[in-house]
Amino acid sequence: MAWDESKVWSQGEVSGTYYQDLLDDATNKPIEDAKRKKVVKPADMPWEMARQGLLKHLLNEQMNTRMETVDAYMQIIPPGSKSGRHRHLAEECLYVLEGEGFDLHQDCDVEITDTYHWKPQDEIKRFEWKAGDVIYIPPNTIHQHFNKNPDKPVRLISAINRIYKYCGLNDMEQLENAPEYDPSVTLTADKVKEYIQKAQETK
Repeated sequence: MAWDESKVWSQGEVSGTYYQDLLDDATNKPIEDAKRKKVVKPADMPWEMARQGLLKHLLNEQMNTRMETVDAYMQIIPPGSKSGRHRHLAEECLYVLEGEGFDLHQDCDVEITDTYHWKPQDEIKRFEWKAGDVIYIPPNTIHQHFNKNPDKPVRLISAINRIYKYCGLNDMEQLENAPEYDPSVTLTADKVKEYIQKAQETK
């Protein structure tokens, strides 16, 4: 009989409310979203002394904003300095607010079988940029930002899609720390000014 298979599928005592949970979430989400920030004030944007450099987070999933899909931060690179060097699967774009410099990009060959492998190509490409430009970082590209002005800082706005992470593709690796990185330092606006002034004085 066709129902003989019921001896298999009818096993188990675990019960759930997953479908109802989806309905409840659809009903409750607009109410919860109304409590989340649609405007973020500068005082509520966290500073971070990160391995990638001096960051001020504008949008992040930990900041309780209405933004669901994009993380964004401002990066300050002191005169003559550089960012960290890293690689991530998600593509990224950066708007140059202030300053001038260049990027070094190294594409990677990717192989996906039972496991995921990447290998840097030999060629390292250089891209010059200045205020008003947008820098595009292709997926899985090793990259680093350089401030070539010995007197003025660079400010970049980075935007990256967090959907990659939700899809289980949060492949990210730090290959070199920014020169200013110091895990013992709590970054503030005053600290950023100190790093800029120190860089200007040593040039």
